[in-house]
Amino acid sequence: MSESALRLQGDSLRLLENVSVSLTVEVGRTRLTIRELLRLAEGSVVELDRLAGDPLDVLVNGTAVARGEVVMVGDRFGIRLGQIVTPEERAGAV
Repeated sequence: MSESALRLQGDSLRLLENVSVSLTVEVGRTRLTIRELLRLAEGSVVELDRLAGDPLDVLVNGTAVARGEVVMVGDRFGIRLGQIVTPEERAGAV
């Protein structure tokens, strides 16, 4: 790619810098019946489709973009990205 094409691409990306997106970190999923949902109470345990220690999915606007692990940042939770999902993997998931 030529230098001017790279500069144009960079300028185009700058236009998107202030667009808000929704970032979600997904621990796991499960399916429940309404009956099971209504029986949940404080202290209930819901089994998810992941094993303890499995990487978490990082989604942007509902699309998986990375996988990572929970870390502590001071007194807050954070996520350390361990794997970025390639554009080919994202396209295959659609």
